[in-house]
Amino acid sequence: MTAPEATAVAVDEVEGLAVEGLRWLTEAARETDDGGLAWTDRLSDDELTPTLYSGTAGIVPVLLEAWRHFGDDSYAETALRAARSIADSVDGMDDDSLYFGRTGMALVLRSVNDELGDADAGAAADRALGLVRSRFDGLRWGELFELMGGNAGIGLGALVAGDAELAVLAVEPYLRTAEQTPAGVHWAWRTGVDSRLHHVSHGTLGIALALARVGQATGRADLVELALAGAADVVARDEAGPEGFLVLHSTPLYRPDVIDPVSYGWCHGPAGDAQVFRLLRDVTADPVWSALADRCWHTVLHSGLPQRLRPGFWDNNGRCCGTAGVLALACDRIAEQQDPYDFAHVLVADLVARAIRDTDGARWSNFEHRATPSNLEPCSGWAMGNAGIVRELLRFVRLSRGGDPQYAFAWPDQPPVTVLRPDINSDPTTADVDVL
Repeated sequence: MTAPEATAVAVDEVEGLAVEGLRWLTEAARETDDGGLAWTDRLSDDELTPTLYSGTAGIVPVLLEAWRHFGDDSYAETALRAARSIADSVDGMDDDSLYFGRTGMALVLRSVNDELGDADAGAAADRALGLVRSRFDGLRWGELFELMGGNAGIGLGALVAGDAELAVLAVEPYLRTAEQTPAGVHWAWRTGVDSRLHHVSHGTLGIALALARVGQATGRADLVELALAGAADVVARDEAGPEGFLVLHSTPLYRPDVIDPVSYGWCHGPAGDAQVFRLLRDVTADPVWSALADRCWHTVLHSGLPQRLRPGFWDNNGRCCGTAGVLALACDRIAEQQDPYDFAHVLVADLVARAIRDTDGARWSNFEHRATPSNLEPCSGWAMGNAGIVRELLRFVRLSRGGDPQYAFAWPDQPPVTVLRPDINSDPTTADVDVL
């Protein structure tokens, strides 16, 4: 199977769609009692959520992106008001994780302090990380033990937020809990579950990413060595070589009644695996990791996405599990190794075609073939909604115009591009796009 034919979309049109998406997103905000702003996951929800995955903390990064992209201070003001509500939620949060709890909130608050000079946000970040440290039981913070909800994510978030000591504290337990496999090691991603997950969001590669990044930053060779052993286990499970790379979701398959054996996005597939291999490339300087990242991309290109080939195959537009997450990798490859824009245009054209646009702005509906109605209510947050999608659209626009491929807010599990090519823009806004 080959990639679908690419149709170029004018960059100005993509930028206009991003503006509409930002308008819908900012108008979805709700004022808090102290003049802050907060979001629910969906407009129909009543509960405000401050988290990175689906709430206010995940919306601040796209506001910072828009502020830098357009030079419009209104986006910075909105980010400051959002930070106020996040800070107010620090003490009452029950979860300490990166994506679902206090560590992600601290990371965003630190970024607001650094980018916008908000000392109150910085103080709240310190308070949040102090609370995270106080709730460590010597091994973990709760049931989850992976990147999104457990130690690996807490280690990554703490490192990027400036607390290397907490980062090491979070990832050292992997040294004594690793389970030996024929090719390397893996871990139980949560308590009481026999399945071992393999990919970034909840599996071995997400843990390996955290170990490698924390180990490199703190001079801990034992952590880097363990990361390589975890990656080796996953590499040995590849079923698509020698040109491609595809590993089952889990072994044995977790919840086979609702989960497909393979996926292609960031969370459980080669689009996310490639991000780990990019990091290991930078940490080790071993070309084998570049080759594995290329193999991941080969599989993504030939998977058929973003076409909806069958029920459940590719039903998500978002950053976590859908098209925007693949676009992030496509733009990384354009910036680092002068990949053609062809497939990035495929992805952007799909996002443009699937946008819901009216007088309220633009947003995206994901699809669940097992539900009625199948078109789901649009989400606001990073994982499944506007915040994650618009952030990638803005970066694509900037890259297409020869601008900076780095983000205003660097997501801790997406390595920054390391090879910046001054000649990456061969006028992709007007050239015809070839079929891959």
